[in-house]
Amino acid sequence: MTRVFSGVKPTGHLTLGNYLGAMRKWVTVDQHRSDALFCVVDLHALTVDHDPARVRRLSRQTASLLLAAGLDPELCTVFVQSHVDEHARLSYVLECVATDGEMRRMIQYKEKAARERVRGGSVRLSLLTYPVLMAADILAYGADEVPVGDDQAQHVELARDLAVRFNQRYGHTFVVPRATLPGVAARVMNLQEPTSKMGKSDDVGPGIVYLLDEPEVVRKKVARAVTDSGREVVYDREARPGLANLLEILAACTGGEPALLAGGYDSYGALKKDTAEAVVEVLRPVQERHKELCADPGYVEGVLREGADKARAMARPTVDAAYRAIGLLPPVPETVVSADR
Repeated sequence: MTRVFSGVKPTGHLTLGNYLGAMRKWVTVDQHRSDALFCVVDLHALTVDHDPARVRRLSRQTASLLLAAGLDPELCTVFVQSHVDEHARLSYVLECVATDGEMRRMIQYKEKAARERVRGGSVRLSLLTYPVLMAADILAYGADEVPVGDDQAQHVELARDLAVRFNQRYGHTFVVPRATLPGVAARVMNLQEPTSKMGKSDDVGPGIVYLLDEPEVVRKKVARAVTDSGREVVYDREARPGLANLLEILAACTGGEPALLAGGYDSYGALKKDTAEAVVEVLRPVQERHKELCADPGYVEGVLREGADKARAMARPTVDAAYRAIGLLPPVPETVVSADR
C-alpha cells in the first residue's frame, strides 16, 4: 500500500487555506487509499521566536482540529513530531549528507533571512537546517507521497535529493518520495492581499479566515475581501487576483470550476455572499466536532499517545538502518544476567 506522510506546523491557528489546500484531501482521499501518517510538526515551530506555552496550546488545538476535520485514528496515524525521537535522530544524519549551498537556496530561508538583515538581526540556525528535519520527517517512514502546498514542493525535492544521495553513497536505505499537489485552492490567498498566501503564521488580520471563526466573522471577512477594478466577474488569476481567489474558494467549497462559476454572477456582492455562505457551511461540521473533542481531552491525548507508538515502530527500523549504513557503531546490548546467579 502507498504510504503518505504530511504535517502541520503549530505556529498559528489553522486557516481555511490549511483545510481546503490540504486537510480535506487527507480526510476524503489519503486516509482511505493509503497507509497515512499525519503529524503536528512542533519541532519546526521552534525555528522562530515563540512563546513556549503558546506552542503547546496550538499543538493541542492543531491535533484536535485534524481529528475534527475527519482524520480517523482507525484509518491513519495522527501524532506529534516531538513525541517520536526518530525525527531528530535522523535529522542530524541527513545534515551530514546535505550541503550548505542547498540550505541557503531554500526560498523560505532566503526570504526570512533577508527581512531580518534589513532589521539588523539574524535568524536562528534551525531555520537554515529545518528543511533537513522535514526531509527526516518524510524519509523516516518510507513515505511514497507527500501532500503539500506548492510553497513546500521545494522541500520535498530536497528530501528526494538527500534520499538519492544517501542511497548512492551508503547503500539503499530510503524510499524516494514525491510531492502531490492539490488542485483547486491549492494555495488559498489572503482576502486583503490576494497575491499573498493565507498563512496561519500571520495570526491576525481581516484577510485570514480561521477554522474556528464564528459564522458572522467569516461573512464579514469575505464581504470585505479585496476585489479588482472593473465590473465584470471573470476568472483571471494574473489580471484579477482578488476575484480569482474568491472564485477558487467558492469552487473548492462547492465542487465547481472557477471559470464556470464566474459566468453565473453579474456583481461582486452576490459572489461574496455565496462564497461566505459556502465557507460557513464547510466549516460548520468541523467546528461542531471540535467542540465535542474539547470536552473530551482524554480522547485526543489517547489518540496522540497511540499514534506516537505506531509512528515510532514504523520509523525506528529505517533510522537504525541509516545509522548503520553511514558508519555509526550499533549500541552494545545490555548483558543479560541469569536468574539463577
